[in-house]
Amino acid sequence: MGIKVKDYYTCEYANDLAQKIAQVYPAFDSELFLSLLSPTLEQLEFNDRQVLLAQALKESIPLDYQATIQIFQQILGPELEGSLGMFTEGYWLWPLGKYVELYGETDFETSTSFSKELTKRFTGEFCMRPIIAAFPEKSMALLLEWSVDENKRVRRLASECLRIRLPWAKKMFVALEHFDAYSELLTNLKDDPDKTIQKSVANNLNDLYKEDTEKFDLILSSWKTPEMTKECAWVINHASRTKRKQEMVQD
Repeated sequence: MGIKVKDYYTCEYANDLAQKIAQVYPAFDSELFLSLLSPTLEQLEFNDRQVLLAQALKESIPLDYQATIQIFQQILGPELEGSLGMFTEGYWLWPLGKYVELYGETDFETSTSFSKELTKRFTGEFCMRPIIAAFPEKSMALLLEWSVDENKRVRRLASECLRIRLPWAKKMFVALEHFDAYSELLTNLKDDPDKTIQKSVANNLNDLYKEDTEKFDLILSSWKTPEMTKECAWVINHASRTKRKQEMVQD
């Protein structure tokens, strides 16, 4: 039986995280940090562990938000190679993203900049969502830039953080409210050769279908051309899975 995701975040994990922080921020109160976690941490479910870790970080680092993020920047480590490894290698960064998610929604520049760097080592869709909700127009403009970024993980983030029904997150309807920008962003990514990006775009569209079938059809009809790439064809097919199931039931 494999280890549950929540069980990666133990008191032993917290001690390792404290050591990483103390190396770049010697004033870090490791004893306070660990005392805020033990013995509660290992009794909690996954998300509650992340919240407790983020809260303990906030109480143990008596600095403002920007200064705290600067500390986090210093422990991120090297960027991951390829498309994989966000959970197998970058899992230990999850509480840093949760910190941004909980405390960073009013600081657009600091939070988006950190999220961009975080996603190169882990993933950043969860910490981006409060920022997008607080600054929708500004966020959409930035995400359009990210959708053509040279880094594939940044391109994936541009799509993934906009999903209406992102798992483990509250529903978010910015995609519907700023549909023109959303459609342009996905169009920028529809031919991307990276499979993780293709899956993200397809999942985005599958979410969209469940909320607004007309907008779903509008995007797909604009993509279906004689010159359509095999990548785009795969995205369309995978994005249409819920539509196919509903059509089968109706038949």
